[in-house]
Amino acid sequence: MAESKNVLFPKLTVYVQPRDRTLVNLDTIVYTDDNGVTTVPVNVAGFGVVVTAVPTSYTWHFGDGTSKTTESAGKPYPSKEVTHKYLKRGDMRLSVTVNYDASFEVEGLAPQFIGAVPITGPATPLQVREAVPVLVDPPR
Repeated sequence: MAESKNVLFPKLTVYVQPRDRTLVNLDTIVYTDDNGVTTVPVNVAGFGVVVTAVPTSYTWHFGDGTSKTTESAGKPYPSKEVTHKYLKRGDMRLSVTVNYDASFEVEGLAPQFIGAVPITGPATPLQVREAVPVLVDPPR
């Protein structure tokens, strides 16, 4: 008898500061939820199985053709743990791929390593604008 189960690991969303819009050449902060280890108990062919996913790295896709891999999920302001500077304006779609080390354990047996499992989260839209200084006559 053969039976299998699909176990879904978390797809994390990118949060951006400043939110929704940023400027060219500004340190734009990115981060995601740091949900740590995920364990999912399932029943397969009458046996209790615990599937474990440990995030080991985060690959940030900035929407401008560049990416960066970190071991951190980043943090919101005032932390600048994970940042990106855009070099030109445009409408970007950011995402993060969490690289999980996955394993499973059947009741009474040693854990079995599955391997690295990359899971990419949904896209976060971001407008990148350019600030242009304008000289004006001050009122008299």
